[in-house]
Amino acid sequence: MHGLFITATDTGAGKTFVTAGLARLWRREGRSFRVCKPVATGAENEWSEDTRRLAEAAGDSDLHAITPYTFAIPAAPPVAARLAGTALQLADLVAAVRRRAAQDNTVLVEGVGGLLCPLTERETVADLASELALPLIVVARRSLGTLNHTLLTVEAAQRRGLRLIGVVVTATMPVQGVAEETVIEELRCRLTVPILAVLPHQSNANGGEIAALQTVDWWRLAH
Repeated sequence: MHGLFITATDTGAGKTFVTAGLARLWRREGRSFRVCKPVATGAENEWSEDTRRLAEAAGDSDLHAITPYTFAIPAAPPVAARLAGTALQLADLVAAVRRRAAQDNTVLVEGVGGLLCPLTERETVADLASELALPLIVVARRSLGTLNHTLLTVEAAQRRGLRLIGVVVTATMPVQGVAEETVIEELRCRLTVPILAVLPHQSNANGGEIAALQTVDWWRLAH
C-alpha cells in the first residue's frame, strides 16, 4: 500500500487543511489516489465538515467510503462510540483504509486529533499509523507552545518506530509575537526530521496552500 498518513500535534492544528491541499495538488497533477479519514467525531447532519472538505478536494462524492465511522458527539472516538452504544475496532479501521487503497490507488489518510489521541478502547492514532506503515507527516500549529508540542509528537513517533518523514507547519492564526516569528528557525535547529512546508495564514482563501505544498514531491514521498 502506498500513500501518506497525516497526523498532528493536537486537534485543530490543520490536518484537514493539509490533507485537502495535497488532494487538490494531486488532482492538478492527474494522480490516481483516494482520501480516507476512517473515523470522525462531532459530525453534524451525519457527516463531519472534515469529511466534506476532503471529498470536495479529492473530487470524490462517496462520503461513507471516505469516513465509514462517524459520531455526532464531539469527543475522542472511543468516548463518542461508547455513548453511541458501540465500540471501534482497530482492525476495522485498518480494513477501511485498505479498501480505499484497492486497485493500486495511493491513499491520503487523515487521523483524528493528535498522534496519541485515543482511537479505540485500547489503541491510539499511533497504533493505526503503525498498522498501516505509511510514511507519516506531523502537522504542527504555529503558535505559542509549538516547540514543545511538536518535539513531543516527533519523539513519540520515533520511539514507536513510525515512518516519520517530516513536519508541516500551519498558521491557523495571524503570526504575531516573537515566539511565533522564530518558531520555524527553532524547530529546524531541534528537529531530526525536515520541515517539509510552512503554510501561511488564510491560504485557503487565496490558494496559498498549493504554492506552499508544491515545492515538495509528495508523490515520491508516498511511494
